[in-house]
Amino acid sequence: MMGFDMNYLLLVMLPGMVLSGLASMMVKKTFKKYETVGTRSNMTGAEAAHLMLERAGVHDCKIEPVSGRLSDHYDPRDKTLRLSEPVYNARSISAIGVACHEAGHALQHATGYKYLQMRSSLVPVTNISSKMSMPVLMVGMLLMSAAPTLGMPVIIAGCLLFGVAVLFSVITLPVEWDASARAKTAMVNANIVSREEADDAGRVLNAAFLTYLAAAISSILTLVYYLYRAGLIGRR
Repeated sequence: MMGFDMNYLLLVMLPGMVLSGLASMMVKKTFKKYETVGTRSNMTGAEAAHLMLERAGVHDCKIEPVSGRLSDHYDPRDKTLRLSEPVYNARSISAIGVACHEAGHALQHATGYKYLQMRSSLVPVTNISSKMSMPVLMVGMLLMSAAPTLGMPVIIAGCLLFGVAVLFSVITLPVEWDASARAKTAMVNANIVSREEADDAGRVLNAAFLTYLAAAISSILTLVYYLYRAGLIGRR
């Protein structure tokens, strides 16, 4: 029977928690550092995102404030860029970096960026699979002790369901990296920031990317663990 063991704690949970904690700490520290540093353009996050989109010929994207901190996101379903309160009206390097990153997602949508399309198509499937994977795996674990021939197919099904979430987290990496790359270039070209200020804004975006990288690594480690414990890789 597949139960909890110390290997799971040491090889999966602990590294995942450490990676996620360090990434989150880095994001908060970097955002806070540049949250009080202004730019020569003196633009707000919303103004910077609007200018970036206008210069790229994207005129059908709405920009609106949303409650919370670092809750910024672009919703391709209704072409709306939602900026958190510390970003929408703020005139800092951090605010501009985050706002332009989200505007980068709007540009991806407008240009048909394939990885964004893939991620968007996976959202409804991932929402279901992520909720079902753990219960299915638990049922498979229980069946393995009494009826291995029944338990193994269930465990495989659980791994496949969890694999969808892993795929989503992996596809997210090029999506987020590309959005930041677009933002870094557009910020300078549109005179939103100087080249020196762009370096600081880039540090904010690079720190944010680490959170997605940590999530992807953690999900991959978890999937590999389940596959190993089920005897599907590494042993029989």
